[in-house]
Amino acid sequence: MIKELKTLIAVAREGTFAAAGNKIGLTQAAVSAQIQRLEAELGFEIFDRKGRSAHLNRMGHQILLQAQELLRLYDNLGASPAGLAPSVLVNIGAIASVQRSFLPDALARFHQQCPQCRTRVLPGVSMELINLVDAGEIDMAAIIRPPFSLQSDLRWMTLALEPYRLIVPSALPGDDWAELLGSQPFIRYDRASFGGRQVDRFLRKMHFALHEVSELDELEAIIKLVGNGVGVALVPQTATHHKWPEGVRALDLAEHTFHRDVGLVHRPRQSLTEPAGILVQLIAEQARANPV
Repeated sequence: MIKELKTLIAVAREGTFAAAGNKIGLTQAAVSAQIQRLEAELGFEIFDRKGRSAHLNRMGHQILLQAQELLRLYDNLGASPAGLAPSVLVNIGAIASVQRSFLPDALARFHQQCPQCRTRVLPGVSMELINLVDAGEIDMAAIIRPPFSLQSDLRWMTLALEPYRLIVPSALPGDDWAELLGSQPFIRYDRASFGGRQVDRFLRKMHFALHEVSELDELEAIIKLVGNGVGVALVPQTATHHKWPEGVRALDLAEHTFHRDVGLVHRPRQSLTEPAGILVQLIAEQARANPV
């Protein structure tokens, strides 16, 4: 069961069975078999499978948290003296771009201030993570602001307003973003994500006729496709993209610029543990120190 739980965590992090297999040294078929065994043991499915991607469903997120804790206990068997008080655990969900930008620095400061505490970062997309906060299964989540009102007992704190840019291959001539968007193959930010819905609303508002060639959720993958000359894309300029990768250049949308609102959703401060409240403050401070 331990190896199946490790495989579960790898799939949750990597997003596909194939990518998880590459990460942990298994074939895609072996990963699939392990997940099927785990689901058979549990008696229910833990992934929603869509094409090659695999996203945790609601029960899957709960199992993931328990699996991470079980593996932590397994790894620490015999390592702690008996009788020690358990440390405080703070659970935080985070979209990929936040995990690559200011979150690690905020966590480093947190562990310096609260050495007795532990943190667990749960990867996921915004919709999944906001549901986990609402259900009380995690303390907070750094996500894209949803296009609907939050529950009355949830709080929102904006961390960054990321401007959308049209990114194009460096070798592609021209600086008229509208002309390039209308004439070049288009790589779409997945409409299932909050950020992708923003792009979709913008395109419909501007009445662009596009030649779409691909649609995906991972921003880094979109940027690589543009760098490889596959097409152009509308993506937010995150804190990690002050300088775009070689092979890619970004065009400002001028007065048509729109923004991705990335922030922290959590319950009221008085309902958070003291360590969770400290982490909320440190994340806010770190985001301000790393503006887009």
